Amino acid sequence: MEPAVVKLKPIEATPETFKDFGQVIQASPDGEAFGPHDAQLDLSQGIPRFYIMNLQDQALKFSSITHHANVTQCLGSIGGESWYLGVSKPSIVEEMDENVVQARSGHLFVPPAVDSVQVFKITGPKSLKLIRGTWHAGPLFKPKTMHFYNLELSNTNVVDHTTHNFKKGNATMFIIDD
Repeated sequence: MEPAVVKLKPIEATPETFKDFGQVIQASPDGEAFGPHDAQLDLSQGIPRFYIMNLQDQALKFSSITHHANVTQCLGSIGGESWYLGVSKPSIVEEMDENVVQARSGHLFVPPAVDSVQVFKITGPKSLKLIRGTWHAGPLFKPKTMHFYNLELSNTNVVDHTTHNFKKGNATMFIIDD
């Protein structure tokens, strides 16, 4: 059975449009004091890891989405080229019920609904800080190759990587219509 295709129009990521998922970090004058415009990070559950990802062939479509329960994550393109991120609000819960799933890492969550997924376009010299538990797909982009910096924990992709597969669970895939 072919999955249903949901076309999503991207929304420009601004501090206002992205607030339910995290923060949009933009340039500020050197020497400016720390404040609410800066990334409000939680790296307390392990050793921080800052690295540059070399990504290739990240077409504007996805069928799975991931969250990290133990860390805020920061992503940004090197060079300020436009890129896209599919997101859904965090859905980590404290108690088990019929809609709740237990992740391999032990935390409880409600899988994201198809109609909860949005896509953001990030243009220019901006970065995103994702709230702990924010579901995300990407970075996705039009060029063949892009480089991104990533700030997470040293073991995030080993012990804190929970994925929901919309193709298997909902017979759905997403295409970014831009």
